[in-house]
Amino acid sequence: MSPSSGAPETVLITGASSGIGRATAHELAGRGARLVLVARGREALETTAAEARAAGAGEVLVFPADVTDEDGFRTAVDTALERFGRLDSVVHAAQVMAYGTIEELPRDVFEAVVNTALHGTAVVARVVLPVFRKQKAGHLLVVNSLLGSVATPLMGSYVAAKWGQLGLVRVLQQETRDVPGITVSAVQPGGVDTPIYYQAASWTGSTGRPPPPVYSPQRVARTVLATVDRPRRVVQVGFLNPVIKAGFTLFPAVYDVLVGPLMQRLAIANDDVPPTEGNVFRSRPEANATRGRWHGI
Repeated sequence: MSPSSGAPETVLITGASSGIGRATAHELAGRGARLVLVARGREALETTAAEARAAGAGEVLVFPADVTDEDGFRTAVDTALERFGRLDSVVHAAQVMAYGTIEELPRDVFEAVVNTALHGTAVVARVVLPVFRKQKAGHLLVVNSLLGSVATPLMGSYVAAKWGQLGLVRVLQQETRDVPGITVSAVQPGGVDTPIYYQAASWTGSTGRPPPPVYSPQRVARTVLATVDRPRRVVQVGFLNPVIKAGFTLFPAVYDVLVGPLMQRLAIANDDVPPTEGNVFRSRPEANATRGRWHGI
């Protein structure tokens, strides 16, 4: 959503140090946007910032902050407003992931995954929506997931996180109807070639991998930009997403028989790793990147 004044758009991105958030920074930089980059680790954020400047970003600010830390996130927004005068859009892409049954996954890991999606999104909304109301305009875009609409074994924490997040997005859409210039959207990718799968916590004995068809983070980022420019409620990235959602809704017994074996075959790497917390509790800058290992289309 470009400002009407003709000035470069100002966009804040959470989760900007890796994956979809980092790819979105690159795409926005290519059209000269002013960027506010937020993630937990400074090192990877500075790398993203350097890439964005090289790609043509108008100006880039870096703020290491966890989205569940309301004071830290508010500082990032307040500083951006002091610098740029307005905030046109916020792309909320921060997320962590864990693999393991509900029985196996430690409580603190489960809660951290849910907190990042659910409480993190609420923090973002509490801070940025008053700014949008004062401006009478602004777009909040939340990167959700196909798993915000269907369920799969071994990913209960992520499914709970993303179902809750999508429900919160729908509530925010209802609660901002009084200001026509404010829009709230969700983008739901399927499998995406990002590091989140091998950075995830795991109690399955293996790391995860994106289920096919695997899309590139750049492709998802282009959908994010298209949705920023022309807001819609919920946007899919993945041609099989509607088929999978229909199977989950219309044929639940068949879906439940198939989803476990397919998950094991297509979405688990079947390598050999000990139980790991991955990057759930702290940034792992050495593993952050735009793309993962799977050559998405």
